[in-house]
Amino acid sequence: MFDQFDPADDKMLQVIDNNGKVIDREWMPKLTDEELVKLYKEMLFVRTLDFMIVSYQRQGRLYTYPPNYGQEAIGVAAGAVMKHDDWLVPAFRELGAYLAKGVTMKEIFMFNMGFEDGMRFTEASHVLPFSVPIASQLLHAAGIGYAVKYQKKDEVTFAFVGDGGTSEGDFHEALNFAGVWKVPVIFVVQNNQYAISVPVKMQTASVNMAVKSKAYGIKGLKVDGNDIFALLAAFRYAHEYARTESQAVLIEAVTYRKGAHTTSDDPSKYRTSEEEKEWDLKDPLRRMKLFMEKKKLWSDAEEERITEEYRKEIDRQFVETEQSVQYPLEDVFKYMYADMPQDLRDQQIEHEKFLQWKNARK
Repeated sequence: MFDQFDPADDKMLQVIDNNGKVIDREWMPKLTDEELVKLYKEMLFVRTLDFMIVSYQRQGRLYTYPPNYGQEAIGVAAGAVMKHDDWLVPAFRELGAYLAKGVTMKEIFMFNMGFEDGMRFTEASHVLPFSVPIASQLLHAAGIGYAVKYQKKDEVTFAFVGDGGTSEGDFHEALNFAGVWKVPVIFVVQNNQYAISVPVKMQTASVNMAVKSKAYGIKGLKVDGNDIFALLAAFRYAHEYARTESQAVLIEAVTYRKGAHTTSDDPSKYRTSEEEKEWDLKDPLRRMKLFMEKKKLWSDAEEERITEEYRKEIDRQFVETEQSVQYPLEDVFKYMYADMPQDLRDQQIEHEKFLQWKNARK
């Protein structure tokens, strides 16, 4: 696969086209009908959960949140390949992978309510906390890979970053360490075309992101990040290579962030509706749904029914989390300094006003 899709030639692995038609049977994963339906349901669940979290945030029930809208296939495909003892080193837009590794919805809700215990992941194996500082987590991933190799464990590390993260020094240091140390780490660049408002063309002069692998002596792949089958094939291949050869891989998943960068962002300020409509045709759920419909495995009626079930369960767990989480205000402010400075005291007063407003709405 690495030679067939050499990133220096700007070749991209793609299995189905925008209409759900298989265009590369060689790399089409062998999946049963049950496995196909499961994959689609997982993407649909991620999208439904994502939409509802944004809705909760707009209601003032959560804080700033980074939507996954349009990028669901990447996290779901990675989650389908990761083993129980593999490591997940996330950025902050890998909802499908979190759930696959055992992170609960309540933990996701708690974190976005500002409750740090949401990052404890009591039921998940080998998952690091979400990383807001851009690309810093990649060095942690390289270190974990080194520890795995040193201890001779049969584990692979999956590390995620956005296209903007490739402009950070940490990205290059991590790939350099991984190449020198020869460690089983799969670095995944979710190239969603924008680092907040900065387009890819202003991030790099390279022909693509995957080609950066060559500078560090590791393998690279450019993959259609909205094609669940291409992603599944790429992650399976990379996982086997990283595990058996103890070597790192850089995968560029070409996708599109259909929502805002975070709920504090307005993408209409820096991209056009024409561009958004063009990417709508490449939507990962749309493409797989068309594939499934051709095989008579899915219908609009089924989607409507199961989406409603998802909504009810998500809302049930969210309300339970709202009612059970207790966050002592002093945990935020009291332990920062011996004597609280005035600017921090002002923040506490402002936050207390917000909580009063929030409680008055219940």
